[in-house]
Amino acid sequence: MTKEMNNRQAYFNYLIEDKYVAGIVLMGTEVKSIRDGKVSFNDSFCLFDKGELWVRALYIASYSHGNNNNHIEVHDRKLLLTKRELKKLENRMKEKGYTIVPLKIFFTDKNLVKIEIGLGRGKKNYDKRETIKGRDVEKEIKRLLKR
Repeated sequence: MTKEMNNRQAYFNYLIEDKYVAGIVLMGTEVKSIRDGKVSFNDSFCLFDKGELWVRALYIASYSHGNNNNHIEVHDRKLLLTKRELKKLENRMKEKGYTIVPLKIFFTDKNLVKIEIGLGRGKKNYDKRETIKGRDVEKEIKRLLKR
């Protein structure tokens, strides 16, 4: 059973063009909190610093059974990608309007924590309204087909 936490707000606010799966550098208590599902993507984003990709403002709640060595809930965490992927992402980030947002956190079959990040452009208000309209139409179709 793989437990994954999704960032639904990212798909609403951004048009995601590319997706990448990256490793993430964590402490032990952070992994235990993620396993408990205590992650929040609110306002989290990725940025480059000295050629390395970091995720900022990702909230991982402190572990309830941790001791005085418990982790800090909100701090920058390093993402692990290949040099080719990092260079490609950095070049795309230099273009106007692009941003990198975390999309989901999940465990692999080998119990490693991975984070899926997406390169996307911010949606305009009319794009968001179009998304809401499409979602409402799909709900209406499903409701009518159930009858």
